[in-house]
Amino acid sequence: MSQHLPDVQADAPDVTVGLSQVGVTGVDKLVKIARNGDRPIILTAEFDVFVDLPAWRKGADMSRNMEVIDEILEDATREEAYRPEEVCGDAASRLLEKHEYTTRAEVSMNAKFMQRERTPESDRETQHTVDIIASATATDEGTREEIGARVDGMTVCPCSQGMSTARARRTLEDLGVDDGTITAFLDEVPQPGHSQRGHATLTIEADGDPQVELDDVIDIARDAMSARIYNLAKRPDEDHMTYASHADAKFVEDCVRAMAEGVVDEFHHLPDDAVVTMAQSNDESIHQHNAHAERVVDVGTLRREVREEY
Repeated sequence: MSQHLPDVQADAPDVTVGLSQVGVTGVDKLVKIARNGDRPIILTAEFDVFVDLPAWRKGADMSRNMEVIDEILEDATREEAYRPEEVCGDAASRLLEKHEYTTRAEVSMNAKFMQRERTPESDRETQHTVDIIASATATDEGTREEIGARVDGMTVCPCSQGMSTARARRTLEDLGVDDGTITAFLDEVPQPGHSQRGHATLTIEADGDPQVELDDVIDIARDAMSARIYNLAKRPDEDHMTYASHADAKFVEDCVRAMAEGVVDEFHHLPDDAVVTMAQSNDESIHQHNAHAERVVDVGTLRREVREEY
């Protein structure tokens, strides 16, 4: 005869205070993302799962959270086509259904994605590492999903470059070079500036499925910096990256604004209430501190600002 086990988590707590997030973090799972006409992407993903907890309940049922995550991710590995944010959305919706006491369920996912590409000059095959960011929040009003990426690149400081350009102009003047030749030379050969490893983060959040292609998000974020970087680089590739980055020197603020412009140009279908998060962090080479800039804004406002419709 089985012994009845008490549900202690359903008891009233000693202190009747509600909690906005209770759940589990760091749940590692393999997720297969199918692609039309191409091999599926296999991701090693880490999930965080949360529900809210009312003041009258002592604890959340953690086993249910794990059960739902296992069910959803098992389904995801069998589906022919699946977006990372849909995995989170399904999990959040099922969490809401299984926990009758909750009003909000949140599921977030981070995963490493290796993107194949070719080097810019030597045309060698290489791979680029991308951090995929996906999440979803389910309430009685519906499910809101987010998809995005964190990528690396390089930037060159325009201020530092401006000082180098001024020095080069004075030196050429002292050597007797005429002004027209100096200007033509400096227009053709960008001068040195201190460079940084840049980290760009771009995510888009909307009700239901944002219908945002991850590859487009990655491209916008990578192109917002002074130059793309590559894991493999022969000497012609190194020269390409050095020249390209100095020809497009950008402050950390410029990178965020470039992402904003890219989002407005690329995602015409997004509703005005979709929310865009854009962040740029640069590892400074000549300072002990780092530089950071970001903006969180709804798409309607972003469109007006980019198009200067004040």
